[in-house]
Amino acid sequence: MTPPSIDAHVRLDPHPTHPSAVMATLTGTQAHIPHVGLEAANWDAVAENTLVLARIDHDEPHWAAKAVRELIAEGITVEIAPWLREAIDVDWALATDSKPWSTLAQLREIFAEAQTIFDDIRHGRLLIHAHALDSGTTVAVGTYLDSGKSVHLHGEDRRRQVEHIFDSPAQALVAFERLHGDTMRPGPAPMTDTERAAAEARTSLSAPPTEPEPPGPGPETVPAYAADPGDHDALLDEFLDAHGEWSKWRTWSDEITHAIHESQTLRIERIHDAPAHETAWTIAAYETPVSDRTWHLTATSTTPAPVLQELLHHLADGDGLDTAVGGAVDEKSVTAATKPLLEAGWTHTVDGRWIRWTNPSKDAGVLFDAFAAQKPNSALTTWTIWAGPSVDHPTWALHTSPHAPASMLAGLATELAHGTGTRRPLHPGTTQRCTRTPVATTPPVRSSLPVQTRKR
Repeated sequence: MTPPSIDAHVRLDPHPTHPSAVMATLTGTQAHIPHVGLEAANWDAVAENTLVLARIDHDEPHWAAKAVRELIAEGITVEIAPWLREAIDVDWALATDSKPWSTLAQLREIFAEAQTIFDDIRHGRLLIHAHALDSGTTVAVGTYLDSGKSVHLHGEDRRRQVEHIFDSPAQALVAFERLHGDTMRPGPAPMTDTERAAAEARTSLSAPPTEPEPPGPGPETVPAYAADPGDHDALLDEFLDAHGEWSKWRTWSDEITHAIHESQTLRIERIHDAPAHETAWTIAAYETPVSDRTWHLTATSTTPAPVLQELLHHLADGDGLDTAVGGAVDEKSVTAATKPLLEAGWTHTVDGRWIRWTNPSKDAGVLFDAFAAQKPNSALTTWTIWAGPSVDHPTWALHTSPHAPASMLAGLATELAHGTGTRRPLHPGTTQRCTRTPVATTPPVRSSLPVQTRKR
C-alpha cells in the first residue's frame, strides 16, 4: 500500500566542518513531521528546520541511510547529496576497525552500545561519579538515574563498554575506589577529541574562517566565576612576596612549586603546565606538622583569577582548621558555608545524596555530597564548586574533602555570588587541548624538599 503523500522535503548533506556528520534540511508545510522523527532518532536541531547527526562511532552514513528508509516509508521526499550517497554505499567508517573475528554487524552492535552510553551521559540519564586511568585506558563509575543501577565503564569513544553492574552507587564506588584509588578523580573524564568534535558539530554549522579575523573586543567585566584564569604563577609569586610566613621550596623539577606555611600545617602544590581542566593546585592542611592530612582542596588550571585570589586570601589568614576534625560534617557548617549563595538568590535543591546551589543563569554552582561527607577518610569529593555548561562538564572546578573550613567555603561562595573579574574573548580558532595525564595530589613532605628559599 502506497503511503499518503506528506508535504515535507528532506535534503541530506555532509556537515560543513565535521568529516562524517550529516546535516538534514527540512522544507514544506509539514516539515514538523520528519523533524519529530529525526529528533527521536538522536538527530539534534541546530537551527530552524535544520538537524545534525553527529556520532562518536563515525558511522553517521549508515544511520542516515536507516533514517532515509523510514522517511520514505512515511511518504516523505528525501534528497541525498552525492558524497553522502557514496559514503552510504561504501561503509568506510568501520573499515579501519574490522578484525578477523568480527563482522560488520558485530562491530556496529559494539559501537552502537558505546554510542548509547555516550548519549545517556550527555542527556543526563547516566550520572558519572568519578573516573580514573587503568594502564592508560579511561575507566569510570556512574549510576543510571532511572533504574538506580550503577556501572563501571571501560574505554573511550566507540570502544567504551559496561564492565560491571552494581545494585547501588555505594557498592560501585567502593569497588571502583579499591581498584583505581591511585588515579581516581571526581566527575567525568575530560571530553575526548572525538566527543568534542561531535559536540561542536551539534551546536554550529559555521565553517572555520579562511582568513584571519580582526582583533576581538577588549576585556569585559563579568562575574568572578566567568573571569579569565589570568597568570596563576604570577598570583602565587605575589602571594609569597606579600606573606613572609610562607616559604617557597625548590624541587629537582621546574614543573612543580611547593609552598609551606611556617607552622608546617598548610601546604600548597602548584603544577605549572597542567592541561586545561586538570588539577593545577592542591592545598592541604594538617593538624600538626607530622599528622595526617585533615582537609585538602584541588583547583583546575582554568580556575578564574578572582576565585583563586579569594582562596589565597583565606590561606594568608592562616585559618585552616575551623571545621571539627574526626566527625561528620554537620548542618551548621553546611549552612555557614552556603549562606552567601542563599542570600544572593541562588536556587537550593536536594536530590538524594546531592545538595545543589545554582545561580539564576545556571552556569555556576556548588554541589555538596552528603554521602561523602559522612566518610571523612574517603577519596570522594564532598564539595564541588564549578562554573560552565554543567557540573559534569565544567569550564573550571574546585573539589574539597569533607573538613574543608566553612569560612573558606563561605568566602568562595561570596566571591561567586558578588565578585567580578575580567574576561577577554578567545581569538577565533583558538582551542585548548585536554589530555588524560594524571597529576599528583599528595602534598610534599619535608624530607623530599632538599632546598628552601625564603620569601621576605
